[in-house]
Amino acid sequence: MAEKVVLAYSGGLDTSVIIPWLKETYGYDVIAFAADLGQGDDMKKLEKKAIKSGASKFYGFDLRKEFLTDFVWPTLKAGAVYENRYLLGTSFARPIIAKYQMHVAKKEGARAVAHGATGKGNDQVRFELTYFHFDPSIKIVAPWKDEKWKIRSREDAIDYANARGIPITATKKKIYSEDGNLWHLSHEGDELEDPAQEPLDRVFTISNPIEKAPSKAEHVTIGFVKGVPVSVNGKKLDPVALLQLLNKIGAKHGVGHVDLVENRLVGMKSRGVYETPGGAILYYAHDDLEHLVLDRDTYHYKEIVSKKYAELVYYGQWFTPLREAIDAFVNATQQPVTGTVRLKLYKGNIRSAGVTSPNSLYLTKMASFTDNKAFYNQMDAIGFIKLFGLPIATKARLAKKK
Repeated sequence: MAEKVVLAYSGGLDTSVIIPWLKETYGYDVIAFAADLGQGDDMKKLEKKAIKSGASKFYGFDLRKEFLTDFVWPTLKAGAVYENRYLLGTSFARPIIAKYQMHVAKKEGARAVAHGATGKGNDQVRFELTYFHFDPSIKIVAPWKDEKWKIRSREDAIDYANARGIPITATKKKIYSEDGNLWHLSHEGDELEDPAQEPLDRVFTISNPIEKAPSKAEHVTIGFVKGVPVSVNGKKLDPVALLQLLNKIGAKHGVGHVDLVENRLVGMKSRGVYETPGGAILYYAHDDLEHLVLDRDTYHYKEIVSKKYAELVYYGQWFTPLREAIDAFVNATQQPVTGTVRLKLYKGNIRSAGVTSPNSLYLTKMASFTDNKAFYNQMDAIGFIKLFGLPIATKARLAKKK
């Protein structure tokens, strides 16, 4: 009986050719597993494609809600953004895929799992660290890191698939490597490999290029409860419906485009273009609300923690004690983050248009230019500044003595 291997299958170019390669090279019984994270795949069509490519069995799970509640929302609450721009759309998708891939492997009695990530990228780490978390003894098959793998480019993969009648959608004319889910769509390859070249309009496939966005601004209001988005324009929605609506609104106005040369975990730089319309709106709104309700020291310290959280997610270290510990801190900071944020969207831009909260720390009588000694006595600032500036004054006095 052939040894079973469970492949993290997307139906894309790489995993489509990996199925026959695993069978031809090692004689594996390949079981394909696909996670519906909102990328728009028809699971029945994906199953048909996997079987036609040589898989003996197919599993497809709808994980959209868990993806948002257990992976996206915690990252949003943390305010985690990798290198100040990347909203981590692929990064936090891999751990949930690998988690359920391991569940399938256990159910099927498979002692091996496989993925299509290359040895140059971050996804190999994200998949494999998650495998370690669930079963460190599992055998990992990664064709791109296998000496018997002779495919060296996407063009080679297309030729390999065509020679075996494997159904693919990638062509040599539009050869971007793309990864999508409910949160975002990423693009790499082709003209994007030259950082000096502007992305062509054809790159943007789920949102409008700025030039095609409406010439009229639109307002949108987001409601939050303890840091979690719960409503849009006053209507309460479940997580999936909420993000789908914000994606539609944001995509129309071309918001959430990021063109970034980023530092991969393996040490090289790569260039990616990202479309995250709904996510960009949520991050902006969430931060706007935090500015209103968090005290200065908490907000500033959370900024430091957010950077580390982003690195953990980007590096594939989701299932780690440190990430869980930071979550505990973040959840404590989110207790007052309840309220509504109104934003104005126009031609790729997001602007604040009003924020309210029952936990607001903004006091008009204190912040107003109109003097009100009952709330703030300006004379108190004299002693405060003298004490605050004491080290500077002391240094200056010592310098004069020399």
